[in-house]
Amino acid sequence: MLQLGTQIDAKQELLNGHNTQTITYHTPQPTSFIAPYDYVRKMRASYYVLGPLLTKYGHVELSLPGGCAIGARPMDIHLTSLEQMGAQIEIKNGYVIANSNGRLHGAHIAFHAASVGATCNILMAAVLADGTTVIENAAKEPEIADLIDMLNKMGAHIEGANTSTLTIYGVEKLHGVTHQIINDRIEAGSYAIAAAITKGRLELINADAEHLKSPLDILRKMGVKIDITPNSIIVDAQNTILHGEDVYTDYYPGFPTDLQAQFMALMCVSEGAALITENIWENRFMHVPELMRMGANINVHGHASAIVRGVEKLSAAPVMSTDLRASFSLILAGLVAEGETIVNRVYHLDRGYETLEEKFKAVGADIERIKEND
Repeated sequence: MLQLGTQIDAKQELLNGHNTQTITYHTPQPTSFIAPYDYVRKMRASYYVLGPLLTKYGHVELSLPGGCAIGARPMDIHLTSLEQMGAQIEIKNGYVIANSNGRLHGAHIAFHAASVGATCNILMAAVLADGTTVIENAAKEPEIADLIDMLNKMGAHIEGANTSTLTIYGVEKLHGVTHQIINDRIEAGSYAIAAAITKGRLELINADAEHLKSPLDILRKMGVKIDITPNSIIVDAQNTILHGEDVYTDYYPGFPTDLQAQFMALMCVSEGAALITENIWENRFMHVPELMRMGANINVHGHASAIVRGVEKLSAAPVMSTDLRASFSLILAGLVAEGETIVNRVYHLDRGYETLEEKFKAVGADIERIKEND
C-alpha cells in the first residue's frame, strides 16, 4: 500500500518507535490516478483507492485486482454502487476506468452480499458525495467501524457503525487527523491457534477478545483455557487433550473465513472428528492436499465442507501454500510435525503477518525463512 501511495504521489513517512509504527500521509495533489497492474495483482486490497480517488478527483484507473486465489471475488458490488452514485464506469484492457462529472451524489444502495471491500469503498466515496447515501446489508467487521471512526474524526458524518445499515451525509471536505488503528484480529486468532496446536501458552498483547468471540468459544470447547485481561488474551493449552469441534464460517460476527485454514490444521491433531463448512469462498480448501501430504486425515465433500479426523501425529513434508491463510496453516502443521517442514511460495504471508519468524522464534519455535537463491 505504501508503494501504491507513492505511485499516486502521496507524501509518506514511516516512523518506527518502540513496538509501534507510525505512518504519516500528505497528498496535496496526486500526479497520477492510476493503480497499475504490478501493484494490484499482488494485493487485492489495492482496490481501496477506487472510492477515495473517484470522489475527490473525479477520475481513477484501477487494474482489475488479484490477490489470493480463494475463489471468484467480483467487483460488481463496488462498480454498480458507484454507478448508482453517478460514476461512469468502463472496463478496458484489464482496467476499471471510472469518471464522474462533478461530485458523486448520494444514493440508496442495497448490497446483495455483505462485502467488506465494497462497504469500505462506498463509505469512502460517499463521505464527499453530494447528499445522503444509505448502504443496506453493509458488512459489520470491526475494521469497518474503525474506518468510520477515523472518517468521522476527519470531518465526515457517518451513522450506523457496527450495524448493517450505514447512513453517510456528504461533506465538502475532510481534514487531517491522528488515528490509532485497531489490532489485527486475524493475526491474533492465528497466534491463539499456534498456542493451542503446540500445547503451549501465549499472551497476545493488545488483542481484543470482543472481536474474536466465535473463534475463542471454539477453542474453549476444544479444551483450551482462555483468560481475558484488560489489554491481552492469554491462551493456555498446556497439559490439554484437544477435542475436535465443528466450524461454520459466516459473516461477522460469525466465525471468520480467514481463520478456517488455521483451525483445520488444529483439528488435524485433535481427538475425534470435526466438520468444517466454508460458506464465504468456494475455493478455500486448497490447503487440504498439502495437509494430507503431512499425514492429515481429511475428506472433502463438494467444495463447501470437509471432515477432519484427528491423527496422533503429522510428518514433515515439502508443501506449497496457495494463499495467505493457507500459508499460516501449513506453518502451524510444521510446528508440530515430526521432522523438518519446508513451506514453499510464502510470498503471500507478509501481507497478513509482519515479522512472523521473529515472533515465533521469540517463543521457542525453530523456524527460518529461506531466500530463493539460498
